[in-house]
Formats: sequence, C-alpha cells, structure tokens
Amino acid sequence: TGEMLIGLEEVMLKEKPDYVVVFGDTNSTIAGALVAAKLHIPIGHIEAGLRSFNRKMPEEINRILTDVISSQLFCPTRHAVDLLKKEGIEKEIHCCGDIMYDALLHFLPLAKERSNILENLNLNSQQEGYYLFTMHSPENTEDPQRIAAIFAGLQACEAPIVYPVHPRMRKTLKSPEIAKILRGLPQLRMCDPLGYLDILQLQAGARKIITDSGGMQKEAFFLRRPCITIRDESEWVETMDLGWNILVGADTARLRSAIRDFNPVHPAGNVYGDGNTAEIIAEKIRMFLEDKKLRR
Repeated sequence: TGEMLIGLEEVMLKEKPDYVVVFGDTNSTIAGALVAAKLHIPIGHIEAGLRSFNRKMPEEINRILTDVISSQLFCPTRHAVDLLKKEGIEKEIHCCGDIMYDALLHFLPLAKERSNILENLNLNSQQEGYYLFTMHSPENTEDPQRIAAIFAGLQACEAPIVYPVHPRMRKTLKSPEIAKILRGLPQLRMCDPLGYLDILQLQAGARKIITDSGGMQKEAFFLRRPCITIRDESEWVETMDLGWNILVGADTARLRSAIRDFNPVHPAGNVYGDGNTAEIIAEKIRMFLEDKKLRR
C-alpha cells in the first residue's frame, strides 16, 4: 500500500486530474483515495456504503476510510445508502445500482462465444452438472481448521467440483492433513486461476456456487445460480434477504446441508439496478464537475 501511495502521488502530480474514481474495497482503492484527498482532488467511490461489520477484514477498513474521504458516494443499493446515513455521512450519496451488473450483461455473451473452459475441463458431457468452488479470503486460507472443515463439507457434492486454486492455497493443499481430506474428494477438479470470461461461463452453468468472494455472491444472484457462502458474514445482505444466498461459515454440517438441500426460488426483479449504472454515475460526476466550475 505504501508503494502504491508513492507511485499514485507521482502520477496525480504529473497528470493533475480534475477527479479521481476509485472502485470497491481493495488496497489500491484506499491508496488512490488517500492520495487524491491529500492533493485536494475530488473523489468518487463506486460501490460505497458496504459493511460486513468485521474489522478483521482489510476490505472493511478500506471501504470505511474511503467512504469518509470521498466527495461523491455511489451506492449499489438502498441498504448501502441507509448504512452511510446511520454513520452520519452527509455528503453526496447516490443510489445508482451495481456496476458489476452492467459488466455481466456486457461480457456474458462474449464469455459464451469465446470461453472454452467447459470443453477444457470436460464438463459438457457431465449430465449431472457441476459445482463451482472458490476460496481466497485470509480468514479461510490462513486457518488450517477452517480449510479442513470446508473441504470435509464439500464431500456432500455428488457432481464434479471445479476449483480454481488461489496462489496462497498451493502450499496448504500439500500439507498431510489437507491431502488426506482431498483423497476423499475424487470429484474435485483443481485448475489454475481463471480469467473473467472463463469464470463467468463456469458460473452461468454451475448447479451451485460455493465461495467466499463478495463479487461472486452478486454474480450468482444475477445468473440465478444458488450461492453458498463460506463466510460468517456478508456485505451483500440483499442476496441473503431475498433467499438466494446462504451463509454457512466453515461449519461442515451446515455446508453439507446447504449442498444437499438449498434450492431457492429466485425472486422477481433486481435490487441492483437495470444495467445502466455506468451512465448514471457518469452523469452524476459530470454534474458535480459542472457545479464546481460554476462556483469558481
């Protein structure tokens, strides 16, 4: 993060942008926002107002700090707006929908046209379908007990499990304890990390998605794929309130039960907008800059 702060400051001093847009809750998000704030450049935070209320997550700290120092906050849902107001944030707050829905609508046809991942993993011939499993969060990948419990729960899957392995998991998978559990998972098909189009294609065809990814929780909702989340909390409360996402943490029994029995009925409508979020945000930024120019 320190290196990003140094590098981004050099860029902004050279380019002198009128406005800086940051997205999400990564370390680069807070780095970009901090540099812009120091240089008195207006900041727009896309995906503002999310909270998991777990401050052990680096993402939670990043999103809280970014919301506080941003000039405009672009929220994906009304719930995110309400959270910001409860925190006493009174600046420009806009409910714009979710830009990831825009992206999915744009790229899903390209994924179906260009991705060969189903053929590469020999999944087209699987009449019983397949599960998609991803795990990358530090709370899971750095805790051997959680890892063992989650893999034990996957044994309930009756079809192939596609598992793109996160780099920080490679060494862990070779440990004697985990290797023993994996021998009881012949249906697990591990592969290298995949690009966006391949992941979209896999999500679109999966029986169920088992993940600790925030973005994938939403994409499962967009694609009408039941989502089982291996976390103890989620910032995407709408997916749970609407019954499409279930939290199981690292509880083996709950994970097995969800794999067997979680078969939700997708609700009508979409709380994440109509796929025109990018246009709404662009117009809000244009109006902000126009007003700033008039006040000079």
